[in-house]
Amino acid sequence: MTGMPTIEFTPNLRRHVACPTESLAAATLAECLDSYFGRWPDVRGYILDDQGGVRHHVKIMIDGRNIRDRLDLSDPLTPGSRVHVFQALSGG
Repeated sequence: MTGMPTIEFTPNLRRHVACPTESLAAATLAECLDSYFGRWPDVRGYILDDQGGVRHHVKIMIDGRNIRDRLDLSDPLTPGSRVHVFQALSGG
C-alpha cells in the first residue's frame, strides 16, 4: 500500500497515449484526475468529454466498483484506493 490512491489504465489506452500508473494525493476521483491530468495532459481528452464528465465509452472503477458520479466525479478515495480506467468495448 502506497498511502495514496493509485490510478492505472488498461493497455488498450496506453497504446494511444502515454498514461503510466501513478500514486497521487487525492480525496475524490475529481482531485485524482485533476492531479493526473496536470502531469499527463494528453490523457484528459481520452477520458473526459467537453463538459468534464466521463466519456460514454470509458469505464472507471474504484476498488473494483463502478463509479457512481460520472459528471462531477465526486466518488471518494481512501489512501489505499485503486482507480482503474478502461476503454469500454461496444458492439456484438
